[in-house]
Amino acid sequence: MQNFQEWITQADYDYETAKYMAQGQRYIYAVFMCHLAIEKILKGMITRLIKEQPPRTHSLIQLANKAQINPPENIGKFLVFLDQASIPTRYPENLHKLQAIYSEEKTLQIINNTQDVLEWIKQTF
Repeated sequence: MQNFQEWITQADYDYETAKYMAQGQRYIYAVFMCHLAIEKILKGMITRLIKEQPPRTHSLIQLANKAQINPPENIGKFLVFLDQASIPTRYPENLHKLQAIYSEEKTLQIINNTQDVLEWIKQTF
């Protein structure tokens, strides 16, 4: 089982990758990497707090529930939003349509919100 610190290291790496993808105007991949960063930090919380192997799921909501965290409303709403964005960014049905949704402005907002989530989890736990 991966330890908590390894999950944090990987979450930080994925977050930095999201910012790098945004600089290269690969906004869909930036959003995907934001989801992955939060997924990994939540899995780290499960290993730390519950002392179990995290479930093999990509659902941020499932992972947050399993970790038994109670985020502030703004973070909870963002987790729901990003969880819903996961499938289309992972498996786009129409690339051009998805590119229109995730503009530079929207993606930078998602990156900033991701940073807020990562910082909240690190400070809280």
